[in-house]
Amino acid sequence: MHGYEFYVDPSRCIGCQSCVNACAECGTHRGVSMIHLDFFDREWTTASTPMVCMHCENPTCAQACPADAIKKGEDGVVRSALKPRCIACSNCVLACPFGVPKVQIEMELMMKCDMCYDRTSVGLRPMCATVCPSQALMYVTPEEAARLRRDIPVNTFHFGNQEVRTKVFMYLPQGSQSLDVDVVSDMWRQE
Repeated sequence: MHGYEFYVDPSRCIGCQSCVNACAECGTHRGVSMIHLDFFDREWTTASTPMVCMHCENPTCAQACPADAIKKGEDGVVRSALKPRCIACSNCVLACPFGVPKVQIEMELMMKCDMCYDRTSVGLRPMCATVCPSQALMYVTPEEAARLRRDIPVNTFHFGNQEVRTKVFMYLPQGSQSLDVDVVSDMWRQE
């Protein structure tokens, strides 16, 4: 689906988990969901957001893989680990700034959102984007995204001094050019 982009709008997530269930039904996922819901400040709110792989331009999961099992395609999609190569060491899990990869212990394999490559490579939308009732997940053209939302999608994130640019766009409050994530400050705030 040339010209289509993946968008995440956390403000529209209603926590229904339709995306999580649909992901598990994708043909290549072996009944395992490659995305999950994150809950923000669970003590004070029910706000949630779906977490898909952000498909980083320079994926730290692939850089941290000692077996060279994680590959990024020419289309910018970072694939799940290759079974013959993956040693289930979890380096990718620790390296990902978004906390996306998961090692499936029983399969000894890292699996993560691959933007339903089996579907998008043949002109279909990712499973999660087809079932999201609130359009928190969208796979549309940039023109359609602009028509549907007033907010500007961003694909630049800051984790301390590290800048991460991604293939997936996220809607942030108006006026935001990037998302600055300060994990250490958040940890202190929770105590």
